Amino acid sequence: MADIYADQDALSRKEQQESLYADRVKVYPKKIEGPVRRLKWAVVAVLLSIYYLAPWLRWDRGPAAPDQAFLIDMPNRRAYILWIEIWPQELYFLVGLLLLGALGMFFVTSLFGRIWCGYTCPQTVWTDLFMWVERLIEGDRNQRMRLDKASTSPTKVWKKTAKHSAWMVMALLTGGAWIMYFNDAQTVVPAIFTGEAGLQVYFFLGLFTATTYLLAGWAREQVCIYMCPWPRFQSAMFDEDTLIVTYREWRGEPRGKHKKGESWDNRGDCVDCRHCVAVCPTGIDIRDGVQLECIGCGLCMDACNKIMTNLDLPKGLIGYDSPGNQELRAAGKQPHTHFVRPRTVVYAVVFSLISALMLWGLLSRTTVEVNVLHDRNPVFVTLSDNSVRNGYTIRVLNKTREDKIYKLSFDGLGYATMSVVGQEDSASQNVARITSVADSVTTYRVFITEPPELADFSQKAFDFVLTDQATGEIARHETVLRGPGS
Repeated sequence: MADIYADQDALSRKEQQESLYADRVKVYPKKIEGPVRRLKWAVVAVLLSIYYLAPWLRWDRGPAAPDQAFLIDMPNRRAYILWIEIWPQELYFLVGLLLLGALGMFFVTSLFGRIWCGYTCPQTVWTDLFMWVERLIEGDRNQRMRLDKASTSPTKVWKKTAKHSAWMVMALLTGGAWIMYFNDAQTVVPAIFTGEAGLQVYFFLGLFTATTYLLAGWAREQVCIYMCPWPRFQSAMFDEDTLIVTYREWRGEPRGKHKKGESWDNRGDCVDCRHCVAVCPTGIDIRDGVQLECIGCGLCMDACNKIMTNLDLPKGLIGYDSPGNQELRAAGKQPHTHFVRPRTVVYAVVFSLISALMLWGLLSRTTVEVNVLHDRNPVFVTLSDNSVRNGYTIRVLNKTREDKIYKLSFDGLGYATMSVVGQEDSASQNVARITSVADSVTTYRVFITEPPELADFSQKAFDFVLTDQATGEIARHETVLRGPGS
């Protein structure tokens, strides 16, 4: 008896575990033509043009500097964006760009829903291209479904092989273009084809090719539904005035099949043709309301408008509308759209503030920076005449494209003396003439000595001052002088 109950419990647990998961239902999006589809193709063309052409643009930055307009130079730890050169210590610019990107998405989402996902997301762009190739080779929705269900044949093998081969070429082109943003495009592209590129280049080329092939060719809508975090918190940016792809239920219900010549009285305009479901790249039914799986592409609008035209009914049964307007239209009231709302104002203000801070940071950037490291062991040295000496390592960052001559001095110690290793004669005048190589960091060892009559101290604050001899630009760094006092 106990064995029977154990078997039943095991079966129950197995059913519960199995119910937590569901097999993927493959989506076969149908080809559709219309204004939305044409707009999407136009956006794809613009984005791909930027993606492939940007690495080939040149920008003259002077001698010994890369002339690629957009380049992330990992070996030299630089990022170049047109006239802007970002150093590793200026990582806050990257943080600012990421914040602007996030706030921009928040702002657009609060106005137009998931328009980013439907039109400009890389996953959407490449999935559109992969599906376009799939239709060219295997045919439209019904043909692809029949092909997948058919038994293995020479025709099926040829079409599947041709499709996946084309996908691999497209994925390779994607990875190849991404590589050009981290290497000089005019150099790395010929090197890839001649086998002269480094192992690192081929590794990342293969990695980007494999991920693009997997995500755009196989995973497709699964990336949007399960992998991408954006759908999980997009609803926090929606409100009653957010324009989203909407089925106008007040007009379409009650739905049902309609035969030619039948009356439209006491029924809605939706004829339950499911054309909107057939064209959806994620396979949902927009008539079920707002759903996590909807990427806001609007292809269902083209599909529905085509049916409405065939039935001599007004277009717009599916369109961009807000939940608030839905209620107003259902009540027979005049709809309205409010773009200026508390949340959009907050997003716009914060976006503007961060943009202003980044602009101020770019305009106020200096061409020289000085970094000072105090010796730790020993912190100070008492010399034979009882004077106290501190050692420092000074790093001069020259951001220009030419060698510079600087005057090094200090401020805040009235009777101390300074000496630079290799320039001991500078101790008498407390001013050193140092040079810095173009676009690099130059290091110097410096000693500050306090006379014996002032040696009874524990800590004194002062500044190292670096002055550009040609332009007069000044860089300062505050540090301390330590002594034996309590």
